[in-house]
Amino acid sequence: MGHLLLNTFNFSEFDAVQAVLIAGPTASGKTALSAGIAEKMGAVVINADSMQVYADLPVLSAQPTAAEKAAAPHLLFGHIAAERNYSVGQWLVDAQGAVAECRRLGRRPLFVGGTGMYFKALLQGLSDIPAVPEEVRARVRAECEAVAPAEIYDRLAKVDPETAARLRPTDPQRLIRALEIFEAFQTPLARLQGARQAPLLEASHCKCLFLAPERPVLNARIEARFDRMMESGALEEVARLRAKKLDRSLPALRAVGVPGLLDHLDGLCSLDEAVERGKRDSRHYAKRQFTFARTQLPGFEWIAAP
Repeated sequence: MGHLLLNTFNFSEFDAVQAVLIAGPTASGKTALSAGIAEKMGAVVINADSMQVYADLPVLSAQPTAAEKAAAPHLLFGHIAAERNYSVGQWLVDAQGAVAECRRLGRRPLFVGGTGMYFKALLQGLSDIPAVPEEVRARVRAECEAVAPAEIYDRLAKVDPETAARLRPTDPQRLIRALEIFEAFQTPLARLQGARQAPLLEASHCKCLFLAPERPVLNARIEARFDRMMESGALEEVARLRAKKLDRSLPALRAVGVPGLLDHLDGLCSLDEAVERGKRDSRHYAKRQFTFARTQLPGFEWIAAP
């Protein structure tokens, strides 16, 4: 699919840009398109997907193939272990290093991925929140280990109702982060999010694209791709992850497709049920990606991907 869109671009428009940013929902063809554009421009592809950072999830996170990586240099793919609770702030530091590497190579950066928060941080900066002391972080995470998200939400709502009202009760990662902030500074996270760091890139100097296939087309691609993932070893990939006995609240273990397959391996559902859950969760995730782009990424040009 990527090559079809390549023929629609006037690449002289790319000559003056500082960087190219390609966002879009899952299964929209971002990876293939980015490899093609990077090859044409002599650019470096930099990952902007929060699950493609994990070395343990090359199949279920749909990381670039060997052929796609051969078309252009790729950075920040599969460089993090599943044991790590990788954050937007940590990614932004790594992205800054990747941009510096592009300058060293004399190539422009091409960011590609489905994580809207990564693109927002790249172009708008992050809230300038002080670092939580490690002893506080470790204590809060130990207290929340194996605790249901609803219970974590209730705990946060008691001490910081202002921030709790902005978060989903089903999002343990952000709930725990808010608890860490409150425990460390006795201040609601919501009140610390006003001041922002300077952005790494200026949107006016970038070519920002959002791939937007028609929803029925996208849903069909999601289903077909999940079937291919299963054929390519997704279940075995999750089995290796399960063998590490990690906390299931870690981001890597909450990647789309992983929870259902873990439940299957634990004997809680059939394989067919796990696969259907993975497809359903992928469709729901795509819907959230569209919503985030509409409300949080105003500078992106929407492309009706074929």
